[in-house]
Amino acid sequence: MTFISNLRARMARRARYRQTVYELRKLPLDIKLDLDIAGIEDRVARQAVYG
Repeated sequence: MTFISNLRARMARRARYRQTVYELRKLPLDIKLDLDIAGIEDRVARQAVYG
């Protein structure tokens, strides 16, 4: 990969991570408790995006 394409890929992953965190944080608390992700939204988003 070239430097530019690598940079674009990293920026795209970061944007997906931020969007995922945003979406998880805006879920109602009862849903987050059912999914057992309350308080660990960042970790769940990181695992979903970066593997």
